[in-house]
Amino acid sequence: MKVSIIGVTGYSGLELLRYLRQHPSVEVVSIHSHSMNKKSLEAVNPHLKHLISLPLEEINPEKIMNKSDLVFFATPSGISKELAEPFIQADFPVIDLSGDFRLKELGAYETWYGSSAAPLDLLQKFDYGLAEYRENPQAKWIANPGCYATAAELSLAPLLKEKKLDVDSIVIDGKSGVSGAGKGLSQTTHFSETHDNMTVYKMNSHQHIPEIVQQLKKWAPTLEVIQFSTSLIPVTRGIFLTTYAKLNEPISDEELVDLYCTHFENSPFVRIQAVGQYPVLKQVIGSNYCDIGLAYNPQTKMVTIVTVIDNLGKGAAGQAIQNLNIFAGFDERCGLELLPIYP
Repeated sequence: MKVSIIGVTGYSGLELLRYLRQHPSVEVVSIHSHSMNKKSLEAVNPHLKHLISLPLEEINPEKIMNKSDLVFFATPSGISKELAEPFIQADFPVIDLSGDFRLKELGAYETWYGSSAAPLDLLQKFDYGLAEYRENPQAKWIANPGCYATAAELSLAPLLKEKKLDVDSIVIDGKSGVSGAGKGLSQTTHFSETHDNMTVYKMNSHQHIPEIVQQLKKWAPTLEVIQFSTSLIPVTRGIFLTTYAKLNEPISDEELVDLYCTHFENSPFVRIQAVGQYPVLKQVIGSNYCDIGLAYNPQTKMVTIVTVIDNLGKGAAGQAIQNLNIFAGFDERCGLELLPIYP
């Protein structure tokens, strides 16, 4: 299968390249950048010298469709919705890593992203790409989930689907590495601001909130809201998510872990930790794995769910390739069985 990558010079685009070089059934035939197409990729990213020989090309939909079978958009939100339209109108497969095609409710994108949404008819064409719960695995157009959203949804899916949660009690505390902000420069991601520091950001206004609620409501239609907060921590990569919720009935830690193990037994990239063990960021960095640890407090009737992913892996490029595998009928693990980078 031949693919092209638009937005290859961003962090997610570079991660797509890293994974796809290991994919036995996929060839990257063209790479594209709007802002850097007059430079070579190795000039922009010296770590790729002698590894990627493809030139950086301008974005020409007709040329891309003539040489590829599918295109990845690793462009920022607000850009994909403009660039992807010619591909969608031509019935050409698209996997979009931005937030432009995730929110289905009229007006939601404008409220949370602060700009005009893609046309509603295009939005409705996209299948939400939470790989473990795809509604339309053969969809040609896939909206890859956000990193926080991926971790939150996988954390809560078993308990919501089994109707074990008080849906009004969900509190999610998310922490992200600096690469989650992309390559854009700002004071908040400056080394002297982030090093040896921790900062709360986008309090009650993070754009992944409506995305998470949209998906959780499919499993628990009575759910209306969640409490969700985000913090920036001084690491390059990783999402560390701690989720709290009240259970309807008591459960032992052993039963809780068994429930999750059973639920995800056919999900090769979700790893449930043993009773009393909780994941750390370093065990998933550089990989497509989502690791989950669980505990129940009988005094408070609260469950604590500790979830870690690599925001550039399972939270972006890794899951996008997992969705490619599902679409193309490849083994879901193809190109993704890289060992995490440890330590």
